Amino acid sequence: MHVRAVAVATTALLGVALTAPLSHARTDEAGGDGPTVVAHRGASGYAPENTLAAVDKAAELGIRWVENDVQRTRDGELVVLHDESLQRTTDVEEVFPDRSPWKVKDFTAEEIARLDAGSWFGPEYAGARVPTLEQYVHRLERNHQKLLLELKSPALYPGIEQQTLKVLANEGWLDRRHVAGHLVVQSFDADSIRTVHQLKPAVKTGFLGTPAVSELPAYAEFADQINPSHDSLSASYVSSVHAFKGPHGRPLEVQTWTVNDADTARRVADYDVDGIITNKPDVVRDAVG
Repeated sequence: MHVRAVAVATTALLGVALTAPLSHARTDEAGGDGPTVVAHRGASGYAPENTLAAVDKAAELGIRWVENDVQRTRDGELVVLHDESLQRTTDVEEVFPDRSPWKVKDFTAEEIARLDAGSWFGPEYAGARVPTLEQYVHRLERNHQKLLLELKSPALYPGIEQQTLKVLANEGWLDRRHVAGHLVVQSFDADSIRTVHQLKPAVKTGFLGTPAVSELPAYAEFADQINPSHDSLSASYVSSVHAFKGPHGRPLEVQTWTVNDADTARRVADYDVDGIITNKPDVVRDAVG
């Protein structure tokens, strides 16, 4: 990453950014004050993560924002899965016993489509499949849900930024309505997020991590959100992030992860975070909503 170098070149932004108001008003989707609740890999506390069943469970709970992870198969298809390996959340060891270490990038889309991605979670989910990105966004659209999309390990998949944007465009997710309020693309890789911003400046982006406050001017050039782990947060850090304006001229936002209990949800809400990413969105919603 070249963030430190960019930070040096952009320290002049500090004077402008610090003129932003220190208070950061938020409004949730129901019209009240409070952080947005985001279902992590779908409602993954109640259904197998990153499956369509987890999307539907989030919808059943009334949760509109869903987070997911995208990777690429050996033959170039984009699929929704968190781990680089298929081992933990599918029956790949049984279906392909001689293909260790069962990396996503070593299997074709057709091979992955044969795998059971639900039985590990519970027998009622037997037969659930690893969805393609197209299938995933179709289900979100049907459920009137919104997407926080993580580019997972983009260094493994050169060009995945452009490919992901192409799929989203083909499925209607880069029109004005979606870009304005239905889509955020995030990653732990700053260069990847910078690439997304350069390719499609209208798309809202997020960086996963907790950059030093001194580095925030650099991130503010290409990221609209700074999305840290909840155990790395403090009220002062959130306030510092909010003091900077992102590439679309609005204060940087903070969405924190992964919060699954009411006490932690209330703690980070008191820090004035904009969103809380959680496996149990009903628990967090009831705690802070």
